[in-house]
Amino acid sequence: MLHNPAMQTWSLRFLGVGNAAATALGSASIVLERDGAPLLMVDCGQEALTAWQEHYGGVPPAVFVTHAHLDHVAGFERLFVANYFGTAPAVRTRLYVPATLVPLLQERVASYPNVVAEGSANFWDAFHLIPVAQGFWHAGLWFDAFAVRHHVPGTAWGLALRGSFLYTGDTRPIPETVAAYADGTTRLVHDCDLTGNPSHTGLPDLLREYSEGLRRQMTVYHYASPADGDALAAAGLDVARPGERRELARPIPPEAAHTACMHARFGITRPA
Repeated sequence: MLHNPAMQTWSLRFLGVGNAAATALGSASIVLERDGAPLLMVDCGQEALTAWQEHYGGVPPAVFVTHAHLDHVAGFERLFVANYFGTAPAVRTRLYVPATLVPLLQERVASYPNVVAEGSANFWDAFHLIPVAQGFWHAGLWFDAFAVRHHVPGTAWGLALRGSFLYTGDTRPIPETVAAYADGTTRLVHDCDLTGNPSHTGLPDLLREYSEGLRRQMTVYHYASPADGDALAAAGLDVARPGERRELARPIPPEAAHTACMHARFGITRPA
């Protein structure tokens, strides 16, 4: 039975919030929930998959991959095993992967010969791989994907569900992109630690690049320790902790979201 969209509740669960070295905080990953049920996981590091199974059981129905650093994809070998040996092909995890990342993900996790000891299996047999350009449809919703500033250009992406949330993934400040989605209610989930580097945002960067109004909409993640999280909170930021949830505004209608994305990317609108 379908629920009235106007009555649905939306939330983000933070499976992990740490940087690559902060294993006690879990590898950075979120889950979009609709009416409390998991709809889409973002990234699948080793600790993130464990946290998923503790919260929801089973395997995620869908995963969006922001980039191919191992703290974001190291759970894929276990996810392969769970899908290949434990689920029917019709319900195997859908992987939404920006097209520029597909070769990197292949190199990182899919190229090892004889993915199972018995042979006769390809890594991608366990998944439904969907390469992504400007965005994708999932569960009747349109999600925007956008490039961010992490490591080499074109190797990392963020995700947005218009009207509801934006997730930068791991990035340097991207104020123009963030401002394009900020509407006073959209939750802006942003990479932030006390100190930045060429691939990540530090607290001074965040304070310099974003207005107070944008920072009030932000929830930050990807920091180095609980103490650093406390320091970020002392600076006035909403700091995500492992396992926490944040309520979200209801997304705008999906056709309107798709049209807005097409207009922003190509300067056109979808024909009626």
